[in-house]
Amino acid sequence: HLLLFLLFVGPFNCFASYSRATELFYSLNEGLPAGVLIGSLARDLRLPTASGQHPAAPQPPLSFTLASRGLGGQYVQLDNRSGELHTSAVEIDREALCVESSGATIFGGAAAVSSSSSSASSESCLLLLDVLVLPQEYFRLVKVKIAIRDVNDNAPRFPVPHIRLSVPENAPVNTRLAIEHPALDPDVGTNGVQTYRLRDNYGVFTLDVEENESGERTPYLIVMGALDRETREEYVTVIVAEDGGTPPLVGSATLTIGISDINDNCPQFSDSQLNVTLYGNSSLGTHVATVHAVDMDLGSNAQITYSYSQKVPQPSRDLFHLDESTGAITLSSRVDGDTPRLHRLIILGNGPGCIPAVITVLVTIIKVMMRPPEVVPRFIANEAEGVVYLKELEPINTPIAFFTIKDPDEKYQVNCYLDGDGPFRLSPYKPYNNEYLLETTKPLDYETQQLYEISVVAWNSEGFHVNKIVKVQVLDDNDNSPVFSQQLIELSIEENNVPNAFLTKLHATDADSGERGQVSYFLGPDAPSYFSLDKTTGVLTVSTQLDREEKEKYRYTVKAVDSGFPPRESIATVTITVLDKNDNSPRFINKDFSFFVPENFPGFGEIGVISVTDADAGQNGWVALSVLNGSDIFVIDTGKGVLRAKVSLDREQQSSYILWIEAVDGGDPALSSTAKITILLLDINDNPPLVLFPQSNMSYLLVLPSTLPGSPITEVYAVDKDTGMNAVIAYSIIGRRGPRPESFRIDPKTGNITLEESLMRNDYGLYRLLVKVSDHGYPEPLHSTVMVNLFVNDTVSNESYIESLLRKEPDISIEEKQPQISIEPTHKKMESASCMPTLVALSIISLGSIALVTGMGIYICLRKGKKHHRAEETLEVQIPLNGRINLHMLEKKPMEISNI
Repeated sequence: HLLLFLLFVGPFNCFASYSRATELFYSLNEGLPAGVLIGSLARDLRLPTASGQHPAAPQPPLSFTLASRGLGGQYVQLDNRSGELHTSAVEIDREALCVESSGATIFGGAAAVSSSSSSASSESCLLLLDVLVLPQEYFRLVKVKIAIRDVNDNAPRFPVPHIRLSVPENAPVNTRLAIEHPALDPDVGTNGVQTYRLRDNYGVFTLDVEENESGERTPYLIVMGALDRETREEYVTVIVAEDGGTPPLVGSATLTIGISDINDNCPQFSDSQLNVTLYGNSSLGTHVATVHAVDMDLGSNAQITYSYSQKVPQPSRDLFHLDESTGAITLSSRVDGDTPRLHRLIILGNGPGCIPAVITVLVTIIKVMMRPPEVVPRFIANEAEGVVYLKELEPINTPIAFFTIKDPDEKYQVNCYLDGDGPFRLSPYKPYNNEYLLETTKPLDYETQQLYEISVVAWNSEGFHVNKIVKVQVLDDNDNSPVFSQQLIELSIEENNVPNAFLTKLHATDADSGERGQVSYFLGPDAPSYFSLDKTTGVLTVSTQLDREEKEKYRYTVKAVDSGFPPRESIATVTITVLDKNDNSPRFINKDFSFFVPENFPGFGEIGVISVTDADAGQNGWVALSVLNGSDIFVIDTGKGVLRAKVSLDREQQSSYILWIEAVDGGDPALSSTAKITILLLDINDNPPLVLFPQSNMSYLLVLPSTLPGSPITEVYAVDKDTGMNAVIAYSIIGRRGPRPESFRIDPKTGNITLEESLMRNDYGLYRLLVKVSDHGYPEPLHSTVMVNLFVNDTVSNESYIESLLRKEPDISIEEKQPQISIEPTHKKMESASCMPTLVALSIISLGSIALVTGMGIYICLRKGKKHHRAEETLEVQIPLNGRINLHMLEKKPMEISNI
């Protein structure tokens, strides 16, 4: 919209806009963070702001806008209202903006190369922005130039890490050699590269720096001393470039200075003269001597050729051949009677650009009138260039060659023998004369010795000897199996190993050569599938985690097989012991243990055994048991797991106990587990029935004579703290006294006392019934007794009289008669009955007992609620009963009683 506005304004307006164009110049360092103030355009252009306006003449607010947000616009943030220019989140990198210090100018929308001079371009890096100021009253185009100042944020860097320079060894002192790869530093000015130095100059080098017209600095290597390649051919040091920043930054590279050779050395012989003796009967090609000169230079500068001096006569040149490359002298013509006995051979060692070195070889020829014996071989075994090839393990007496021994002059007797060590024999081959057979005396072994060198020596009667050297090369055969360094390989590894864990590296050797000695490794058929053996390296690994509790020992075979034909192999045994780790918690045989213990069990008696196991071994499998709760009553034997009670247990105080037992192993860290123990106390008959009513032996009850037969008179109520049959109570009258004591009976189950017959006039008086309350405990029932006193009369007219009767000790005879109740089982019935009816009967009895106790409780509550209604009818006197009645222990206690 702004551009359209500018296009449609008149030419005078355009002229006015150009006349109001302004330039602002700022500078800042590269690498500043976001939000750094570059400058305030409103302040620097001296434009009025909202705070500076007169209140009477308000002006529209100023607006500052970048004409284009191009490449340069991303580095700044312009506040549209205040005109403040700040750095943006994009960090300014001078080296990225102005590549190679080319003086580039970055516009708001494009970049162009500045036309400034080269010296200035190395320092200047401008960021140009076009800012429009609105509204129309203040409209102008502001060109903002931001100079980016360089900071020393780049260290010098050599373009290559290794610089090589060659210096001729004859380079004079002060020779200057440019180092072609100077260090580069993107920074400019003093922040660029300033100096170079060597860490070690070896006393013969130094560095100098030259600066050209464009300001580039080039290091030069200066030779400060004499160089000699034959003394030292290379110097290795480090060249360091340093800039001028604060602090200075450095970069380095390895500088190798090679000393190139020049031809400054000539050939030299170690001796000036060599004396040689030669027999006149020597054959053609006989080696006479070898001369050797040395040149300390390299390559073509050290190339030496040998030649005869012009002083050597032609006959000597024809008799002796000189190899110009090796310096070897050999006999090239046959020696005869006219050949001189002494030859002086002057030999020159020639080098490029050098004066030849000279050596003299004196050859003295000893004339021999007879010819030496001749040895003529005819090989049977394979032979090539004088070497006989035999396979090892060839049988004894394997023929190698025939030798014919003869005297060329046929004048002298010739003999021969075999010289040298080895399993060989040279013997005459009859019936022929001068024929000898060379053969083996025992099998050859390549692994013991591969090459034999023997000589067939012939000599005549004049003492002349001739040697014929025979070399025997033994060929290898696949006659050795691989051999393990250990036949039994014992290994160990901790369980729970990582997959593909390394176990060992097997090693087997094979004495054979070549492919026959190459060994491959294989697992035996008995090896588990999760073991792996590298065929080439022999590395044994296990691909899965091992569990000692699953398997502790592994034993299998491994094979080493060579590459011969047919292949040979050997077997070794691998044993692997899996070491234990504490990875198993102690385990109880049951999570819940229940023990039934009779009450009153003696202290520290054995209640039961807690069985616990731990699959780990050693210390990790040692288990300690402890009681987590109830440790003041119970104790456990750690070793045997025996649970004991410290004190005798009473079921009536507590009928059951729940304990928690902890098992802790001996590992580090230790593992543990817990189990629940339930102890149920079995009841024993240790409590006699407790009579709750009547409460005293001195109490009595008034019975009216008009009471009808069958009417309930009173009851005896008792409870037993035991359970089961031990708590089943039976009531019986074991003693009676009164006018007609058989008039009353007691129900053996309920304890209810009823009137059996009608009472007559003669039946008036005091009745005393001794009631026995007995349980059905096993093996011995327990019982209690209580005295029930009944006074038959119309009324209680003389209470003191009744009390006097109660004080008298009654003369009651005890009737030992068992109460008859229907729940009493017999042994005979138990034997004939099955288990199921017994269980049903016991269940019914238990339910009946619970119901009886509940009913008794309700009945007692009802009786206590009705006592105030019987206050005028009855009187109760409590008396204690102790076997026989002690009338001196009488205690009077009136009670409200009624005729039930």
